[in-house]
Amino acid sequence: MIFYSTKTADLKASLEEAIFNSLPPDNGLYMPESIPTISGEFLANIENKSFKEIAIEVTATLLGSEITRSEIESIIDRAYDFEAPVVKITPNDYVLELFHGPSMAFKDFGARFMAAIMSYFLQRSNKEIRILVATSGDTGGAVAQGFYKVPGISVTILYPSGKVSDIQEKQLTTLGHNVTALEVDGTFDDCQRLVKEAFLDPELSQKYNLASANSINIARLIPQSFYYFAAYAQLKKFGKPLVISVPSGNFGNLSAGLLAYRMGLPVEHFIAATNVNNAVPRYLESGAYQPVASIETISNAMDVGSPSNFVRLIRFFNDDWKSVTEKISGAYYNDEQTQKAMREVFGNANYVMCPHTAVAYRGLQEYRKKTKGDFTGVFLSTAHPAKFIDLVEETLGKNIEVPERLKSLLDIEKVSIKMKPEFSEFKSLLMNELK
Repeated sequence: MIFYSTKTADLKASLEEAIFNSLPPDNGLYMPESIPTISGEFLANIENKSFKEIAIEVTATLLGSEITRSEIESIIDRAYDFEAPVVKITPNDYVLELFHGPSMAFKDFGARFMAAIMSYFLQRSNKEIRILVATSGDTGGAVAQGFYKVPGISVTILYPSGKVSDIQEKQLTTLGHNVTALEVDGTFDDCQRLVKEAFLDPELSQKYNLASANSINIARLIPQSFYYFAAYAQLKKFGKPLVISVPSGNFGNLSAGLLAYRMGLPVEHFIAATNVNNAVPRYLESGAYQPVASIETISNAMDVGSPSNFVRLIRFFNDDWKSVTEKISGAYYNDEQTQKAMREVFGNANYVMCPHTAVAYRGLQEYRKKTKGDFTGVFLSTAHPAKFIDLVEETLGKNIEVPERLKSLLDIEKVSIKMKPEFSEFKSLLMNELK
């Protein structure tokens, strides 16, 4: 599969180059030159397939020219020992639970696939790499877990100080070994900017083989497309059009859904649901894209004022605003509206949602009221509610159960390196102090 830069179409890369370089040299993003269609026969029988079988078929369709099917099966088998089930919330609406992996967040799907496929390529080339990743919440924990003790890979995670939940912070600051956490006195956008600058710095590139595990890396989007197919497989029996509401921050998750759609997944409509960091919903309303400084909210993983994957989102539609809006609607909600949705679903369905999931639920419900359409609705649950236990318990007025894998983290002391959001300091750490 050949990839091109969204800034310079003539800049091309192979799969291996795109994965390990993360960004093209012109600071664009890699996009597939062409998107193959998944087998019609496979879609016709997808309801009988397991998650792993779906993941293997999607990967083989996309990457089969570069990796053999047996190797793909090995990568998928290594990456996934968890599922993506749908749970009924209303007669026509279902939540797709994406928090059954090791870090209990949807980022596990991307991080574990990346770790497996990078390990596959590294074994062939005998190289070592350093992963740089910025996180607004769940990415850091998933990457830390996914790449922990993977031979030939060291991981540096940047996160905004005081802007992630206690459990999220513990997930990325308590492993040690090949994982280092940098606590940045700034926002997620600052962390993301520092990572991007590092990839463009000649001295750092000469010292390290740098790669990213953020959704700027195309290898994150490919595995995230798996669970869109898995949702369809579970809901196909109802025979209705599918509408999917996606809680959105950096827009990698929605971009993965669009990749699945372009491969042939029959999705009638997507909803891009955000908090008050609403640059993309405003673009969908007006056609004008105006990123701004991020605003802190209770749905912290979506506190992104300048989403990197916006360019991918519109590129799937050849940068045509009208085509984008025919397939995607925008919605955005403040903290009060988010908490109201959490209470509503708990009261009506006895189902506990994290704030990000609540944003997606509300977007789906408002779309249903507006269109009055007869469809099966799916909203994505991106993290286990216990990762936001203080907020969830305060909102619902109820104690919730904390899974043991999260509870055990609370007594472990965090280890992080504090830094200002300045590239000179970040570069100095990478050049001189980090292993």
